[in-house]
Amino acid sequence: MRIDKFLNCVNITKRRTISEDMCKSGVVSINDTIVKPAKDVKIGDVITIKYLKRIVKYQVLQIPITKTIPKSAQSEYVRSIDV
Repeated sequence: MRIDKFLNCVNITKRRTISEDMCKSGVVSINDTIVKPAKDVKIGDVITIKYLKRIVKYQVLQIPITKTIPKSAQSEYVRSIDV
């Protein structure tokens, strides 16, 4: 699954266009490599998002099959890593 779709599906961003813009501006990286929106996400990858005042890291636990998941099920797909 593409990184921009993944961020939207697991409710990290509200819209896919937002996650696409974040990738294009260079604030999203997978395993410490800045990625484009079309980069595929695999189980075990560490996604890093650099906001203005903080850095957030997530580890991919599984890839969603459906287009959207409930926000309450987010912990089944990603795990937040303390920075």
